Amino acid sequence: MRGSAMKILLGCGALLIIGVLIIGGIFIGAKNKMVVLNEQIDSQWAQVENQLKRRNDLIPNIVATVKGYAAHEKSIFVGIADARSKLAGAKTVQDKINANNELSGALSRLLLIVERYPDLKADKQFATLQFELAGTENRIAVERMRYNDNVRAYNMYIKRVPGMFFAAIFRYEPKPYFEVPKSEQAVPKVDFGTK
Repeated sequence: MRGSAMKILLGCGALLIIGVLIIGGIFIGAKNKMVVLNEQIDSQWAQVENQLKRRNDLIPNIVATVKGYAAHEKSIFVGIADARSKLAGAKTVQDKINANNELSGALSRLLLIVERYPDLKADKQFATLQFELAGTENRIAVERMRYNDNVRAYNMYIKRVPGMFFAAIFRYEPKPYFEVPKSEQAVPKVDFGTK
Protein backbone atom coordinates (compact mmCIF):
# COMPACT_ATOMS: atom_id res chain seq x y z
CA MET A 1 0.00 0.00 0.00
CA ARG A 2 2.85 2.28 0.78
CA GLY A 3 4.26 1.88 -2.76
CA SER A 4 0.94 2.66 -4.48
CA ALA A 5 0.43 5.76 -2.30
CA MET A 6 3.88 6.93 -3.25
CA LYS A 7 3.11 6.41 -6.96
CA ILE A 8 -0.14 8.39 -6.60
CA LEU A 9 1.68 11.18 -4.78
CA LEU A 10 4.41 11.31 -7.43
CA GLY A 11 1.77 11.31 -10.20
CA CYS A 12 -0.11 14.19 -8.57
CA GLY A 13 3.14 16.08 -8.07
CA ALA A 14 4.06 15.57 -11.73
CA LEU A 15 0.61 16.75 -12.83
CA LEU A 16 0.93 19.80 -10.59
CA ILE A 17 4.35 20.66 -12.04
CA ILE A 18 3.07 20.19 -15.59
CA GLY A 19 0.03 22.38 -14.82
CA VAL A 20 2.25 25.12 -13.35
CA LEU A 21 4.54 24.97 -16.39
CA ILE A 22 1.57 25.23 -18.79
CA ILE A 23 0.04 28.16 -16.92
CA GLY A 24 3.47 29.82 -16.67
CA GLY A 25 3.97 29.29 -20.39
CA ILE A 26 0.62 30.89 -21.14
CA PHE A 27 1.50 33.91 -18.97
CA ILE A 28 4.94 34.26 -20.56
CA GLY A 29 3.47 33.92 -24.08
CA ALA A 30 0.80 36.54 -23.39
CA LYS A 31 3.31 38.96 -21.84
CA ASN A 32 5.71 38.48 -24.75
CA LYS A 33 2.93 39.07 -27.29
CA MET A 34 1.93 42.35 -25.58
CA VAL A 35 5.58 43.44 -25.51
CA VAL A 36 6.00 42.67 -29.22
CA LEU A 37 2.77 44.49 -30.16
CA ASN A 38 3.72 47.46 -27.98
CA GLU A 39 7.20 47.64 -29.53
CA GLN A 40 5.71 47.54 -33.03
CA ILE A 41 3.58 50.55 -32.11
CA ASP A 42 6.58 52.42 -30.70
CA SER A 43 8.65 51.59 -33.77
CA GLN A 44 5.91 52.72 -36.13
CA TRP A 45 5.37 55.90 -34.11
CA ALA A 46 9.09 56.63 -34.56
CA GLN A 47 8.52 56.46 -38.32
CA VAL A 48 5.59 58.87 -38.04
CA GLU A 49 7.76 61.25 -36.01
CA ASN A 50 10.54 60.95 -38.59
CA GLN A 51 8.16 62.17 -41.31
CA LEU A 52 6.72 64.87 -39.06
CA LYS A 53 10.27 66.11 -38.45
CA ARG A 54 10.96 66.13 -42.18
CA ARG A 55 7.85 68.23 -42.74
CA ASN A 56 8.76 70.49 -39.83
CA ASP A 57 12.18 71.09 -41.42
CA LEU A 58 10.60 72.00 -44.78
CA ILE A 59 8.12 74.49 -43.36
CA PRO A 60 10.55 77.38 -42.62
CA ASN A 61 11.73 77.33 -46.25
CA ILE A 62 8.16 77.39 -47.54
CA VAL A 63 7.17 80.15 -45.12
CA ALA A 64 10.22 82.23 -46.08
CA THR A 65 9.37 81.90 -49.78
CA VAL A 66 5.71 82.81 -49.25
CA LYS A 67 6.62 85.74 -46.97
CA GLY A 68 8.41 87.38 -49.87
CA TYR A 69 5.16 87.45 -51.83
CA ALA A 70 2.59 87.80 -49.07
CA ALA A 71 4.23 89.75 -46.26
CA HIS A 72 0.88 91.17 -45.09
CA GLU A 73 -0.50 87.67 -44.28
CA LYS A 74 1.19 87.75 -40.87
CA SER A 75 -1.49 85.83 -38.93
CA ILE A 76 -0.87 82.70 -41.04
CA PHE A 77 2.87 82.81 -40.38
CA VAL A 78 2.31 83.28 -36.65
CA GLY A 79 -0.13 80.35 -36.63
CA ILE A 80 2.39 78.09 -38.36
CA ALA A 81 5.16 79.11 -35.97
CA ASP A 82 2.91 78.46 -32.96
CA ALA A 83 1.83 75.07 -34.29
CA ARG A 84 5.46 74.07 -34.99
CA SER A 85 6.42 75.07 -31.45
CA LYS A 86 3.58 72.99 -29.99
CA LEU A 87 4.66 69.99 -32.05
CA ALA A 88 8.28 70.39 -30.97
CA GLY A 89 7.27 70.68 -27.31
CA ALA A 90 4.70 67.87 -27.26
CA LYS A 91 5.62 65.06 -24.89
CA THR A 92 2.90 62.42 -25.24
CA VAL A 93 1.69 60.67 -28.38
CA GLN A 94 -1.74 62.28 -27.98
CA ASP A 95 -0.18 65.77 -27.60
CA LYS A 96 1.89 65.17 -30.74
CA ILE A 97 -1.18 64.02 -32.65
CA ASN A 98 -3.09 67.14 -31.58
CA ALA A 99 -0.16 69.45 -32.42
CA ASN A 100 0.25 67.77 -35.81
CA ASN A 101 -3.42 68.28 -36.59
CA GLU A 102 -3.08 71.97 -35.69
CA LEU A 103 -0.01 72.27 -37.92
CA SER A 104 -1.84 70.55 -40.79
CA GLY A 105 -4.64 73.12 -40.49
CA ALA A 106 -2.15 76.00 -40.52
CA LEU A 107 -0.45 74.57 -43.60
CA SER A 108 -3.81 74.27 -45.34
CA ARG A 109 -4.43 77.97 -44.72
CA LEU A 110 -0.94 78.78 -46.05
CA LEU A 111 -1.61 76.86 -49.25
CA LEU A 112 -4.87 78.76 -49.70
CA ILE A 113 -2.86 82.00 -49.66
CA VAL A 114 -0.68 80.65 -52.45
CA GLU A 115 -3.72 80.53 -54.72
CA ARG A 116 -3.94 84.34 -54.49
CA TYR A 117 -0.40 84.84 -55.80
CA PRO A 118 0.19 83.50 -59.34
CA ASP A 119 3.82 84.69 -59.31
CA LEU A 120 4.44 82.61 -56.19
CA LYS A 121 2.95 79.50 -57.79
CA ALA A 122 5.33 80.01 -60.74
CA ASP A 123 8.41 80.44 -58.49
CA LYS A 124 10.74 77.44 -59.02
CA GLN A 125 11.96 77.36 -55.43
CA PHE A 126 8.40 77.38 -54.14
CA ALA A 127 7.33 74.71 -56.65
CA THR A 128 10.18 72.48 -55.48
CA LEU A 129 9.33 73.05 -51.83
CA GLN A 130 5.64 72.42 -52.48
CA PHE A 131 6.54 69.17 -54.27
CA GLU A 132 8.71 68.13 -51.29
CA LEU A 133 5.92 68.98 -48.87
CA ALA A 134 3.37 66.98 -50.90
CA GLY A 135 5.70 63.97 -50.87
CA THR A 136 6.20 64.33 -47.15
CA GLU A 137 2.45 64.58 -46.53
CA ASN A 138 2.03 61.33 -48.48
CA ARG A 139 4.72 59.66 -46.38
CA ILE A 140 3.03 60.90 -43.21
CA ALA A 141 -0.27 59.43 -44.40
CA VAL A 142 1.36 56.04 -45.07
CA GLU A 143 3.19 55.98 -41.73
CA ARG A 144 0.04 57.12 -39.91
CA MET A 145 -1.88 54.25 -41.53
CA ARG A 146 0.81 51.74 -40.50
CA TYR A 147 0.84 53.14 -36.97
CA ASN A 148 -2.96 52.84 -36.75
CA ASP A 149 -2.78 49.24 -38.04
CA ASN A 150 -0.34 48.36 -35.25
CA VAL A 151 -2.49 50.16 -32.67
CA ARG A 152 -5.54 48.26 -33.90
CA ALA A 153 -3.79 44.87 -33.54
CA TYR A 154 -2.54 45.76 -30.05
CA ASN A 155 -5.85 47.23 -28.85
CA MET A 156 -7.78 44.23 -30.18
CA TYR A 157 -5.44 41.84 -28.37
CA ILE A 158 -5.72 43.59 -25.00
CA LYS A 159 -9.51 43.98 -25.29
CA ARG A 160 -10.31 40.35 -26.21
CA VAL A 161 -10.24 37.24 -24.04
CA PRO A 162 -7.71 36.07 -22.83
CA GLY A 163 -5.56 39.11 -23.63
CA MET A 164 -7.74 41.42 -21.55
CA PHE A 165 -6.91 39.45 -18.40
CA PHE A 166 -3.18 39.58 -19.06
CA ALA A 167 -3.37 43.27 -20.01
CA ALA A 168 -5.03 43.98 -16.65
CA ILE A 169 -2.42 41.93 -14.78
CA PHE A 170 0.53 43.56 -16.58
CA ARG A 171 -1.15 47.01 -16.73
CA TYR A 172 -1.20 47.48 -20.49
CA GLU A 173 -3.51 50.30 -21.61
CA PRO A 174 -5.09 50.94 -25.04
CA LYS A 175 -3.09 53.21 -27.37
CA PRO A 176 -4.57 56.24 -29.17
CA TYR A 177 -5.21 56.21 -32.90
CA PHE A 178 -3.75 58.95 -35.09
CA GLU A 179 -7.02 60.33 -36.40
CA VAL A 180 -7.76 63.20 -38.72
CA PRO A 181 -9.71 65.91 -36.88
CA LYS A 182 -13.33 66.50 -37.89
CA SER A 183 -12.46 69.97 -39.20
CA GLU A 184 -10.21 68.42 -41.86
CA GLN A 185 -12.74 65.79 -42.92
CA ALA A 186 -15.11 68.31 -44.49
CA VAL A 187 -15.46 68.23 -48.27
CA PRO A 188 -13.67 71.26 -49.73
CA LYS A 189 -15.77 73.81 -51.60
CA VAL A 190 -14.71 74.30 -55.17
CA ASP A 191 -15.52 77.63 -56.85
CA PHE A 192 -14.60 78.03 -60.51
CA GLY A 193 -15.76 81.63 -60.51
CA THR A 194 -18.65 81.04 -62.88
CA LYS A 195 -21.75 83.18 -62.60
